[in-house]
Amino acid sequence: MNSMFLIIALILILIGFLLFYFKFVFRKFNNNYPKKEKSKNCNFCILIPARDESRVIEELLISIKNQTVKVASENIYVIVEDKNDLTVSIAQKYHANVFIRKKIDLKRKGYALMEVIENITKDKAYDAYFIFDADNILDKNYIKEMLKTYYDGYDMGIGYRNIKNGDNAFAVSSSLIFTIVNGLSNKNRSEYSINCNASGTGFYIAGRVINKLKTYPFHSLTEDYELSLYAAIHNLTTFYNEKAIFYDEQPTNYQTYFKQRTRWVAGYFEARKKYIKELLSKLHFNNPNFASIYNTFIGIYDLLLIVIGILFLIIEIIMNSNHILFNIFNLLLGIYLLLCIFTIYLLFMERKNYHIKKKIIIQTIFLHPLLLFTYIPCLIKVLLVKEITWDKIEHGKNK
Repeated sequence: MNSMFLIIALILILIGFLLFYFKFVFRKFNNNYPKKEKSKNCNFCILIPARDESRVIEELLISIKNQTVKVASENIYVIVEDKNDLTVSIAQKYHANVFIRKKIDLKRKGYALMEVIENITKDKAYDAYFIFDADNILDKNYIKEMLKTYYDGYDMGIGYRNIKNGDNAFAVSSSLIFTIVNGLSNKNRSEYSINCNASGTGFYIAGRVINKLKTYPFHSLTEDYELSLYAAIHNLTTFYNEKAIFYDEQPTNYQTYFKQRTRWVAGYFEARKKYIKELLSKLHFNNPNFASIYNTFIGIYDLLLIVIGILFLIIEIIMNSNHILFNIFNLLLGIYLLLCIFTIYLLFMERKNYHIKKKIIIQTIFLHPLLLFTYIPCLIKVLLVKEITWDKIEHGKNK
């Protein structure tokens, strides 16, 4: 009777691996290619949601000023909620536009972008809209490199997200999720014209998309992932440009890390619930963007099935073993050591980009697997708590 758990575990793990394998098989079915821009004179703007970000925004504005491609200050929009916000005076120092929100009861970042875009598109039409968080710093060639992606005809360009505060193992561990998303996933997707996943900041959306919408209709807890779903469904072309480098601040303690990841997990399911019917309607081989739709539809469910299968293996061990704790310990230790090896691989990938001390590298190798395990309590909280709210994460305190 107890072997039933073993059978269920093996079936779930097998299905998970098959779903993952088909992500590679279906790559050849994608034919969603960009059309090169004829004009080489992109009129772009920069949007910066920046409520109470006076601690960090000046570094971003300086990095924008120092770009190898000139950025007109009148095309920079800093979005705040209060005219008395200290961020305002800093933005004015650099002659940026300050947009003060009116619908401040709508707290999410997507709503801030919605308001400013609706205001801009009343009488302007930019060729590209760049979106940054206030704590970002741009490499001097960021805009130059990203404009190459725009001129290649891509509807969305996603930059390389480097770490800003690499003197903390929590921060480095947190940043490795973007190595997974970008270095392992988006880079491969770009090679096969498959839609990439945007990750919150450091990307542009072409004006032909925004000017048609005249708004920013992505308001979930993870508006970036919602945007990525929309892009796949509407056959937008996306590209990950690893030469367009920007630096981003990461959480430096577990409390902030857990809060952020719980919001991500909740937003993931919130966005999928909104678009699941449209994804299903597009899931057919005649769709030139079929592989993108398949990848997006499966999402992380292949990984979830494998994880659930492992949990059933643990149940099987509990039900059929005389050495329950010893066997569970060995299983979890094996998984932990595999994740340590995976972390070493990720850090090796970033060896040319991350300039961090050996002490932090060693701490990260052992800490990162533990933080990956905490996605499970994040998921449990999302399932048990009726509503996960959007809470602002403070920047600039722990540099």
